[in-house]
Amino acid sequence: MSLPPFHLAFAVDDLAAAQFFYGRLLGCPEGRSADQWIDFDLFGHQIVAHLAPDAVRQRQTNPVDGESVPVPHFGVVLGIAKWRELAERLIAEGVEFVIAPTVRFAGTAGEQATMFLLDPAGNALEFKAMADPAKLFAKA
Repeated sequence: MSLPPFHLAFAVDDLAAAQFFYGRLLGCPEGRSADQWIDFDLFGHQIVAHLAPDAVRQRQTNPVDGESVPVPHFGVVLGIAKWRELAERLIAEGVEFVIAPTVRFAGTAGEQATMFLLDPAGNALEFKAMADPAKLFAKA
């Protein structure tokens, strides 16, 4: 499936911390930047960290398959090999997960490997990999 890249702009309270988290920890190449923002390439998608300390807000959660999933959150659906590589790198870096790498909805059309973490500003990210990528939008 070939999709056009999405664009997401989000608030952070420290650009240097965002630059380390997205650039070094997640391995996102840096694009254009200015004093108040930095573009990153998140697996082919353009995300932009904007310095806006007053816009950083407290997160809520919703129950999903026995876990408290942070809301809002954003992320990328990866292939399983890329997901495992990222999970191993984050574990090796000592990242504190909101939801550690796990498999949810086992044995169903929605079976997926997933992990949740927060960036330094508290923005929640999810990275997942579908057991069967063709069932990403399956209802049952």
